[in-house]
Amino acid sequence: MSTTPQGSTTTQNETPLTSTTNTVPDQDYLLTDDNTDCRRSEAFDLPKSKKFRSSTSLISNGSETINMSSNGNNANLGEAMEHTNGSMNCNGNSENNNSQATQQTAATSNQMADGLQHQTSTTSSKTPEIDEGLYSRQLYVMGKEAMHQLANAHVLISGMRGLGVEIAKNIILGGAKAVIIHDCDKVDYADLSSQYYFSEKDIGQNRASVANKQLSELNSYVNVSCSSAPLDGTFLQENKINVFVLTDADFAEQVSLGDYCHSNGIKFIVANTKGLFGQIFCDFGKNFNVLDTNGENPLTQIVTEISHDESGAVFMSTDTRHGFEDGSYVTFHGVKGMTEVNDREFKIAVPSPFTFTIGDTRNFGVYESGGTVTEVKKPESVNFRSFSESLQEPEMLICDFSKMSMPVNLHLAFQVLPRYQKQYNSLPKPWNDADAEKFYELAEALNKENRENPLTDELNKHWIKLFAKTCTGDLCPMQAVIGGIAAQEAMKAVTGKFMPIRQFFYFDAIECLPEDVFQSPTEAVTTTENKGSLRFPTKKSRYYSQEIVFGEDFQKALGETKYFVVGSGAIGCEMLKNFAMMGLGCGEGGHIYVTDMDSIEKSNLNRQFLFRSWDIGKMKSQVASEAVKHMNPSMNIRAYVDGVLPETENIYNDHFFERLDGVVNALDNVKARQYVDRRCVYYQKPLVDSGTLGTKASVQVVVPFLTESYSSTNDPPDPSVPMCTLRNFPNLIEHTIEWARDNFAGLFTIPAQQAEEFIRSGKEFAERTSKNHSEYDKNEIIDNVKRILGSERPKAFTDCIKWSRNLFEQQFHNTIAQLLYNFPREHITSKGDRFWSGNKRCPHVLKFDVNNKLHLDFIVAASNLLAHMYHIEGSRDRQAIAQEVAKVHVPEFQPKSGVTIHENDEQLKAENERQKNMNAMRKGVPGASESEADLILARLPNRDDINHIKIRAHEFEKDDDTNFHMDYIAATANLRAENYEIQTADRSKIKRIAGNIIPAIATTTAMVTGLVCLEVYKFIQKHKRIESFRNAFVNLALPFFGFSEPVPPKRQKYLGKDFTLWDRFDVKGDMTLEELIEYFKREHKLVPNMISAGMSVIYSPHFMRKESKAQDMKRKISELFETVTRSKIPAHVCSLTLDMLCDDLEGNDVEDVPYIKYTFR
Repeated sequence: MSTTPQGSTTTQNETPLTSTTNTVPDQDYLLTDDNTDCRRSEAFDLPKSKKFRSSTSLISNGSETINMSSNGNNANLGEAMEHTNGSMNCNGNSENNNSQATQQTAATSNQMADGLQHQTSTTSSKTPEIDEGLYSRQLYVMGKEAMHQLANAHVLISGMRGLGVEIAKNIILGGAKAVIIHDCDKVDYADLSSQYYFSEKDIGQNRASVANKQLSELNSYVNVSCSSAPLDGTFLQENKINVFVLTDADFAEQVSLGDYCHSNGIKFIVANTKGLFGQIFCDFGKNFNVLDTNGENPLTQIVTEISHDESGAVFMSTDTRHGFEDGSYVTFHGVKGMTEVNDREFKIAVPSPFTFTIGDTRNFGVYESGGTVTEVKKPESVNFRSFSESLQEPEMLICDFSKMSMPVNLHLAFQVLPRYQKQYNSLPKPWNDADAEKFYELAEALNKENRENPLTDELNKHWIKLFAKTCTGDLCPMQAVIGGIAAQEAMKAVTGKFMPIRQFFYFDAIECLPEDVFQSPTEAVTTTENKGSLRFPTKKSRYYSQEIVFGEDFQKALGETKYFVVGSGAIGCEMLKNFAMMGLGCGEGGHIYVTDMDSIEKSNLNRQFLFRSWDIGKMKSQVASEAVKHMNPSMNIRAYVDGVLPETENIYNDHFFERLDGVVNALDNVKARQYVDRRCVYYQKPLVDSGTLGTKASVQVVVPFLTESYSSTNDPPDPSVPMCTLRNFPNLIEHTIEWARDNFAGLFTIPAQQAEEFIRSGKEFAERTSKNHSEYDKNEIIDNVKRILGSERPKAFTDCIKWSRNLFEQQFHNTIAQLLYNFPREHITSKGDRFWSGNKRCPHVLKFDVNNKLHLDFIVAASNLLAHMYHIEGSRDRQAIAQEVAKVHVPEFQPKSGVTIHENDEQLKAENERQKNMNAMRKGVPGASESEADLILARLPNRDDINHIKIRAHEFEKDDDTNFHMDYIAATANLRAENYEIQTADRSKIKRIAGNIIPAIATTTAMVTGLVCLEVYKFIQKHKRIESFRNAFVNLALPFFGFSEPVPPKRQKYLGKDFTLWDRFDVKGDMTLEELIEYFKREHKLVPNMISAGMSVIYSPHFMRKESKAQDMKRKISELFETVTRSKIPAHVCSLTLDMLCDDLEGNDVEDVPYIKYTFR
């Protein structure tokens, strides 16, 4: 791509890259109160949002015009842009900056602030508010400070082919302030294989102009504009560009623009893809501050002792390694006695994995108890060289350790390409051996040019020639990989968040070619004959650039493929887009099936780029299907809204799975992924599973008979918190948050559900309660129902306020007072140790203060939650609630003797076991259940007295800021933290933990789906070698790229025959039991002595009476199955899964054999 318009007489010599003092004025935004589109507000019980419109500002630059409208499309200037967190001023910044940065020491915060100011020169004096409803998942990846910096960034992306649009999409979704998309060329057939916003009707139009409208719809907070003006210093300065991403540019322009950016403090990124090869270069200037080098949350440990000596050894309450590194910094909070260490930074030494030292503590007080120690992250300064300097002495990031010399080979190949074009006046022709040989000769010369020693001694002729043969191709999955990584680098450039690539990154996917082509001639038998059989494109089509790499026959195979995409969230949307561009399922007989049970929410829009604000409330799979159908009208796609579950096997039945060529998982929970994996193993279908966690991503390839399955290995379970710790002895904010979440359910969800169930059917409710619960649980359930439906229930909002005030007293005063009564502050255990030491933090009671904001937050939230349960109108008038709560009289609490408080989980477990045994004894008495149900009914309210009461339970919803759910949990967690002198947390952190939110960002999602689709290419190629496939683990924050061969399945043996999880006995036809036994004797030399289906035994001669055995031997297996399971086989089930224990013909036990797939229909 040229950065100078076609037909323009301007040259680089005529437009020197010099700085200019001219600036473009900021846009004016007109605030309006728009009540014309309130559908979402009404449907989701959200307040009507304030909206703003952008006036049109046309800025002339050279011979071209830049459209600077807020959405880049004059026809849509009236589209509303929702800002839920404050009004916007003319600079797009919030008038009310209420965001609170995480508390840090003064030295560190000043250092980081200086770094941010240095890196983003356009930072406004006012910080824009972040729409947490939209960006909630990304906030947990980037953090608020980085998001604020991103919201002030001006990014230029030049080149709007597939790679450029991918980068632009990711940055716009991320929330930059302004993005200019630039291209001087016109849409061509070659663009259609990866540029999903182009269609055949756009051919001949300017690329940037065509892409602008669709990109502008992605994020209403981002000012997206387009340009085809010449790129020079004037352009960059006038548009206040912070980050310049250059794609598909001439090599000379990369050098000249790179040098200019390096000299003028503009962060510069080069990104290119050529067929199956990709390149990224980063130059963020000198002394670039990386504020967070790894993206991990700071470590926190509980302090149990600090020595009062020269070394200052710190001991922690952990049986595992503490995780702190030698030379890192820490700070302490809440330490008693040695208070001098609190809120100070210490550089630590780590003599062992279980302790560290902070230096001389003899001048401090003596440690008494309590405290936490937290890692302090320090910025790291990194120096970058310019593009031209780096070409000679490249610093390169390795991504595939099985091809260590690939980066340096590609470094040469990308430089040879412009030389070849200049010398031969054309690019190498696809799969032309003569051109590839000439290309290699140039690479050999460049390797030695102006050097005493060659750049590499491992110049690989095969790789260089593959580059030459495929470099004119263009593949959507490659653009997704490189585009996701490059976009994340652009975000690093303006935020200092995460370690940048230093400085070149090269990526290849040559394994996607036929196996006898990508391997070198020494590894594979004659590649020429096979390569010659491929038919390469003879006419233009939307897949032209893909056919250059793989041939027309392969494209036909892609079109005929049937694939199942399970999930259409963030990964699913990206996957469907890639499939549409690849042409997967777009031909005769081909089909894509996609399913998702969820509907679209606002928080999805930040990553799930196929959805728009007007799609909120619609089903994800249906909207996604319609969107990709627009991208490629040839796509044959069907959307389902049913999950892939045991309950839906009538939908996703034998016929459904057997016609598939493969499955890709786009799921967010392990249980669902394991179920899909089991189905793929059963039907022997290839599966690619992928997942993301913030900047981390993984890909696992499951190939029938070649690799292990997804379920073959499991991650270790997350460590659980002891129940007694949560109930009485929390020591971390995570403990108080989990307690608050359970407390919410115990007050506003479970009791209301129990009351609703009792109102519907009192007798059935009593019977279930008597049968399925311990005595303690029964009493609790009965008390819940009586409390919810009793005469003391609230009748007006003032009753709700009174209840909330008493709840505050009970939870944060009385319970703590009772605990301190049982275990006073100076309590000594039977072993002579202090009770309140180590993990146990001694609490204190809270006295209610109506002027304390947190106290009133709790009252407001709890009162409104209770009012909602009883259909009572609530109130948000804090002043009125404060006046009312001040009137409430709360009786003085007196601790009671004889109250049992369990000190540890062993005591709690023993008590539960005692209750369980008592319950079992009662159930053993004949008629006990019936009589107990009657007793329970007698203890509950008379149903005639409560039938008129309306109750509704709260179902926890973290993303609705109007329902008081998170208000209550945040207030409760922090109040309990104050009880135990634990450092409190902001609402954002509490929401992440309470809502179990998985951090997510569009860049990682785009990258990982590209990797998945590269593996799908290999499935269509029908690769047979395990070394052709790649599992992946990536962390864009470090950055780290790890690729490895999949693990082969575990092999077992029976009678000298190997088998794996993929093998089974296939039995067709409904046989009698006798026929089945004879079949295994005859065909497999095995004698079954037990046959079962799940937990039901179909055949076991040792436990069968002679009469019934003789009858059963003549019965069909399907009939026996229905008899033993006492259920009819559903009509959609065509086969049964049977397990077998057996002997060989000599009567010797055969330990392990495959299962039986018994097809009877």
